[in-house]
Amino acid sequence: MTSRPDTPLLDTVDTPKQLRRLKSEQLRQLSDELRAEMIDAVSQTGGHLGAGLGVVELSVALHYVFNTPDDRLIWDVGHQAYPHKILTGRRDRMRTIRQGNGVSGFTKRSESEYDPFGAGHSSTSISSALGFAIANKLNNQPGKAIAVIGDGAMSAGMAYEAMNNAEQAGNRLVVILNDNDMSIAPPVGGLSAYLARAVSSSEYLGLRNLAKKVAKKLHKRVHAAAEKAEEYARGMATGGTLFEELGFYYVGPIDGHNLDHLIPVLENVRDSEQGPILVHVVTKKGHGYAPAEASADKYHGVTKFDVVSGEMAPKKKGPPSYTGVFADALIAEATRDPKICAITAAMPSGTGLDKFGRAFPDRTFDVGIAEQHAVTFAAGLAAQGMRPFATIYSTFLQRAYDQVVHDVCIQNLPVRFAIDRAGLVGADGSTHAGSFDVTYLSTLPNMVVMAAADEAELVNMTHTAALYDKGPIAFRYPRGNGTGVDLPETPQQLEIGKGRVVREGRQVAILSLGTRLGEALTAADELETKGLSTTVADLRFVKPLDEALIRKLATTHDVVITIEEGAIGGLGAHVLTLASDTGLLDTGLRIRTMRLPDVFQDHDDPAKQYAQAGLDADAIVRTALTALRHNSVQVENARA
Repeated sequence: MTSRPDTPLLDTVDTPKQLRRLKSEQLRQLSDELRAEMIDAVSQTGGHLGAGLGVVELSVALHYVFNTPDDRLIWDVGHQAYPHKILTGRRDRMRTIRQGNGVSGFTKRSESEYDPFGAGHSSTSISSALGFAIANKLNNQPGKAIAVIGDGAMSAGMAYEAMNNAEQAGNRLVVILNDNDMSIAPPVGGLSAYLARAVSSSEYLGLRNLAKKVAKKLHKRVHAAAEKAEEYARGMATGGTLFEELGFYYVGPIDGHNLDHLIPVLENVRDSEQGPILVHVVTKKGHGYAPAEASADKYHGVTKFDVVSGEMAPKKKGPPSYTGVFADALIAEATRDPKICAITAAMPSGTGLDKFGRAFPDRTFDVGIAEQHAVTFAAGLAAQGMRPFATIYSTFLQRAYDQVVHDVCIQNLPVRFAIDRAGLVGADGSTHAGSFDVTYLSTLPNMVVMAAADEAELVNMTHTAALYDKGPIAFRYPRGNGTGVDLPETPQQLEIGKGRVVREGRQVAILSLGTRLGEALTAADELETKGLSTTVADLRFVKPLDEALIRKLATTHDVVITIEEGAIGGLGAHVLTLASDTGLLDTGLRIRTMRLPDVFQDHDDPAKQYAQAGLDADAIVRTALTALRHNSVQVENARA
């Protein structure tokens, strides 16, 4: 492909097929243009920046060397996939990323044939790539599977489980270990690049194979000694002993920003008959953009920013975030009680535990991307008399469900689960939505489940959990800023299983769980204008339910509506079960349950997401009018 000298190379590349027509000496210019394009796009939309900047050259090299999409390129997590998206036909839509009807912030199968596997949670790439590789092998089809996984994701046991089973894939599987924290690699330079090229070359691999065949003819002890000698020689030179033990042929470390090093090594790996192969690539988060290089954490996820200065748009002033309120409340509890400690799974700033950690470094534990370990570790702490708070996003706690059941609930251990990012989360979309925690926790014996209606309630629930030693207890709260209510100077210990009535009425009863309470009160105002007297209750607890309050409201109102920020199987299901078990349904009681729809909702503004889900005030009003067959319902339906 040729272009005018003044035409940016990136303008000539819309697909990897076009990329592969370039000369290798043009790839440096293309990478520079790709980096500039990504910075400009994210400066206008916000999103994940640092990780993508670190893999610009790697993205170019992988698509240049491998025959994507026939060779399956699988990015772990997806934060780093922005350059990949630009190179695979989505450049013109990048300024819609993470917005309603726009490009996803993660890889997504329905979005592009170049996204063979969806990503959002960490450490899944090797397992899925192994599946692709073995499927090709069984079907006698060509094509490799390439998994790109960060060194942080390698802290999850799932990555090692996959590697332990990868040998069957042979040369069809390639793992790229993107080491962007210098946590594994020695300094990378010309010598290591030379070694990487040498040990990945067909000549070396051929000699190595021949040596193995000869060695097998030798006495067993001689053979074993020879194997050990080679293993440790290569391990000392390259640091690859661990991966060799897991059945991988290790190549690296190599400079992930030097295309002259990357291209020949990847070509050797592509053409190798050995396998599976792990290529250790060292990169730097934010590479090529000075503000991001200087502050990798700050520029991991960004709001809109000025490209020249790197200054981000100031955040809108408003009430403190739920996460911040929780952090302050937990610090207050830990100041009072030396047995309180806190655990996070690689999300200290996201959960507020960075602040807690500064106050109590000896009682703060970041276990890495290892939610299963985090929960059982907390169970051990609890069994030995500590009061642990396992502070984990709702979507990530799903990864540790067996541990919640087996190691916590069956043994009735007082682990406190502080569940951040409950409900819909906006731009991160379905992979990060906290849709299921109420359902999957409230079905478990011994578990207490609370949901905070506002930040004042969150303070009270943190205090209540700290004082609760009878068994496991969980409380959930959303992402973002609170409502601006005054926080209690002295936290209140809530009575377990007791809700509160926040507005008295006679005809419609709205039973709210969590932060839909504000919408419930707005709906009550609207129903009052239609002559329908409305009670609003904040149940606080889905398990145990406030059965006395529910029975009272059910027997004194014409219709009961439950509303929650979770999937089917939560509050509504528990209230219906109570009504069935106690005979309330036999009285002709009308109950309507409002919950998230049975779909995975795409990314959008959270308010729009809840409106689409039918969980806003207008939807509550329509539900009440329909249940009562009120004469206003036709007008309301026409508006909808």
